[in-house]
Amino acid sequence: MELDARIPSGRLEEKWGLRLREGHLVGPNNRRKYTLLVVGSGLAGAAAAATLGELGYRVHCFCFQDSPRRAHSIAAQGGINAAKNYRNDGDSVWRLFHDTLKGGDFRSREANVYRLAQLSNQLIDQCVAQGVPFAREYGGSLATRSFGGALVSRTFYARGQTGQQLLLGAYQALERQVQAGQVRMHPRTEMLDVVVEDGRARGLVVRSLVTGEIRSLAGDAVLLATGGYGNIYYLSTNARGANATAIWRAHRRGAGFANPCFTQIHPTCIPASGAHQSKLTLMSESLRNDGRVWVPGKAGDVRAPRDVPEDDRDYYLERRYPTYGNLAPRDIASRAAKEVCDQGRGVGPGRRGVYLDFSEAIRRLGEHVIRERYGNLFEMYEQITGENPYRVPMRIYPAVHYAMGGLWVDYDLQSTLPGLYVLGEANFSDHGANRLGASALMQGLADGYFIAPNTICDELARQGPRSNNVDGPAFRDAEREVKSKLTRLLGCRGARTVDDHFRELGTLLWEHCGMARNERGLTRALERIPELRSTFWQDLRLPDTGNELNQSLERAGRLADYYELADLMCRDALERRESCGAHFREEHQTLDGEAKRDDENFAHVSVWEHRGDTTPSALHKEPLEFEAVAAETRSYK
Repeated sequence: MELDARIPSGRLEEKWGLRLREGHLVGPNNRRKYTLLVVGSGLAGAAAAATLGELGYRVHCFCFQDSPRRAHSIAAQGGINAAKNYRNDGDSVWRLFHDTLKGGDFRSREANVYRLAQLSNQLIDQCVAQGVPFAREYGGSLATRSFGGALVSRTFYARGQTGQQLLLGAYQALERQVQAGQVRMHPRTEMLDVVVEDGRARGLVVRSLVTGEIRSLAGDAVLLATGGYGNIYYLSTNARGANATAIWRAHRRGAGFANPCFTQIHPTCIPASGAHQSKLTLMSESLRNDGRVWVPGKAGDVRAPRDVPEDDRDYYLERRYPTYGNLAPRDIASRAAKEVCDQGRGVGPGRRGVYLDFSEAIRRLGEHVIRERYGNLFEMYEQITGENPYRVPMRIYPAVHYAMGGLWVDYDLQSTLPGLYVLGEANFSDHGANRLGASALMQGLADGYFIAPNTICDELARQGPRSNNVDGPAFRDAEREVKSKLTRLLGCRGARTVDDHFRELGTLLWEHCGMARNERGLTRALERIPELRSTFWQDLRLPDTGNELNQSLERAGRLADYYELADLMCRDALERRESCGAHFREEHQTLDGEAKRDDENFAHVSVWEHRGDTTPSALHKEPLEFEAVAAETRSYK
């Protein structure tokens, strides 16, 4: 496997401009000859499909939801970063670049991160032009607020519905191209394989989730924008249907998988309330602008929060990180919450929670101001918990949220499988070992609106349009493999449900490859995962509803992929003998409990190559070089 990042030469600030100048172009009259297959219709997928359709390409867009409006991007609450510097508080493209690179603990490419910061301002202009109702100041200028890991206010937002409003903007652009005949939507359709012909991604095998029909489509390029794999832990903040099947099947066909152990834990989630839950609920990081995080100072203190005097409270983030305080990055805030709960100072049922308290902000600003800023988030919290956060502190605890790992891509967003492009959370490229808040929406839209449409044309121009014939042996073989796996799943006659097996795998990963990892736990997980996988195939029970509308069959296929991905995650975490960002190896920490990087041995992207079902995956390394900034010790104190 060759890892050529194809980063343009020249100064950091000039690389993207150089790439645009030197790339080959497809003439407007020739674009209709090319067919592009976009999988996923969230922010990255909808933006890419809409933009490519606008450019004149023939586009097919697939989503397993009944509408693109139900993509998980809609759940993003807090905001989107950009270096507009409307606050005049010292922000710049360079500072956004540096904060993002530092936030990822220097485990991402400089060139990719700088390009993201460069494009951030264009994104805001694009979204405003689409009518996205960003919050505004009294004078009419766009409002911003602060997010973790930054000392400037650069996050643009639409109350607690930023993802929803941005997705509606992309959706309208997408539907315009559907109406124009440039894009054809395929809802309730799941991608189950990539077809590789002559060493290139040439098409897809998909299944209708309504009828069970299996069919193939051919195209000149495939773009995956299918999100991350956080649901592998069973309980996460992701939508229940979010899964890793698309990127995992592409990995099995030759796309390298990068940094699979880099998964983010979000510190601001409603704590789990029992075994009945199938997902967790995120409370936006924006709440930490005005909410103060604390726990009782002594273990075993069971007093109601209003009965705990100030002197008996430990505002531990403000104490440990005085410069950033409650806006410390997510990985740091999550581990700090786990630490105080492990000390017996957690609050609420099971003592697995900390307080997020707005009483001081309400006294200072007035309840009406807090209601205006966070009203819908407070309403959501009260509906779920039955507690009024204007009167009592919220209770929060870390939960799995985002995957920084994903399919490896070069500067053009092309994977190691030629013809396969990967956008948004499905790739690994911009966040390193930890994602700063409000960066996911920025990356997804940048990839979809500005990067992929400008880089894919270079490869298309070189290759020329191909036939859309799906009768070749590569398509027949791929369809046969997909049908064989579905038949095997339908043939299972065990006693346990998909969710029963899934919960067991998720619990194992959370315990041994979650907020903290160590060699002993990872080794134990690698011993147990094959056992759980074997039990799954021997003792799975599916409802006897055939191969048509069968949601249990869908989930079983995704879980089968999760077993393989879980093994790779633990192998990657075991191999990376350092702590960086969200990857916290307990053996590698400083005296005060912070992550301890090893730049001499691990300043690289770990890229895994699939070698077959019986041969271990091969590890390749893309060296990371920091020329514009020094890879300093990451400190938020």
